[in-house]
Amino acid sequence: IYLLHWRSKLVVSDVDGTITKSDVLGQFMPWIGRDWSQAGVTPLFSAIKDNGYKLIFLSSRAITQSSSTRKFLTDLEQNGVKLPDGPIVISPDGIFPSLYREVVRRLPQEFKIACLQEIRYLFPRDCNPFYAGFGNRDTDVITYLEVGIPKDRIFTINPKGELIASTAVNVKCYLSLHKLVNEMFP
Repeated sequence: IYLLHWRSKLVVSDVDGTITKSDVLGQFMPWIGRDWSQAGVTPLFSAIKDNGYKLIFLSSRAITQSSSTRKFLTDLEQNGVKLPDGPIVISPDGIFPSLYREVVRRLPQEFKIACLQEIRYLFPRDCNPFYAGFGNRDTDVITYLEVGIPKDRIFTINPKGELIASTAVNVKCYLSLHKLVNEMFP
């Protein structure tokens, strides 16, 4: 259970393809002992947390994957730095409905928007707790815009680790954004 102050500033991160290098292999490579995480993700997210932000991890993974998802996120370590603790929000559906929504219908934003709106309703009406969002797909951008995250604080990353930001700041990857963490996440 996570208790958040009503003035908390939340940073939302997708898991597969955002913390991991790909949507599919990111789920399976840790099972065989391979690190498939994006370079620099744990130091960046830890620095964001150290600046007073709360992280929420959001995934369309099925409820049956909750234990493996939590284990992956809590065990992930890069250069001695672990991901900060935070709520892990995953689909309440089983594996087949989740896969159908994600792979066949290609509409993961249906679950993600509804989920984040429910979280937003926990805060005062005139307060948007969502400060920034990290994702890897256009559907993540759609989700974050829908819940009120400003476009200039939405970051997308591709499998090569190249970061795309809608800001005037020139960031190329998580490592370069980490150097600007105090400016971007004051």
